[in-house]
Amino acid sequence: MVRLATIEDAQQLFLLNEEFNGEGDNSIEKMKETLLDNPQEIVVVAEAETDAETETEGGHKLAGFVCAQLKKSFCYRECSAEITEVYVRESYRRQGLAGRMITFMEKRCMHCYGVREFELKTGERNFEAQALYNALGYQKEDEILLRKIQQ
Repeated sequence: MVRLATIEDAQQLFLLNEEFNGEGDNSIEKMKETLLDNPQEIVVVAEAETDAETETEGGHKLAGFVCAQLKKSFCYRECSAEITEVYVRESYRRQGLAGRMITFMEKRCMHCYGVREFELKTGERNFEAQALYNALGYQKEDEILLRKIQQ
């Protein structure tokens, strides 16, 4: 099942995020706070089909997540969204979960916020992800990402 994340998902999201992004400085409590109090972010999860032996305390196990940031600028009439994270656990890949989560997120953004423009960044050599995004209608643009990190 694909659905919006809740604070009850924080512990599993924490573990999934560490699998995906590596160990960081976030905590389960900070994730709960963000899930409760960040109206600019939408987090979608996919529940894995589980049997009684693999279910977690909450009754489900998460197979993956998608995060999107809502962006609103005075320069533009409408809000847009950037997909910032897409992750599916390796054992659940090739089942269509990433596509279903992205589609769910897009519909939610369109229905609740009027979003019509979505963007995302992916690795230049991440050909599997690029194929998925192309199949969902995303097209490559000629832009350069510049980043600055303050010390």
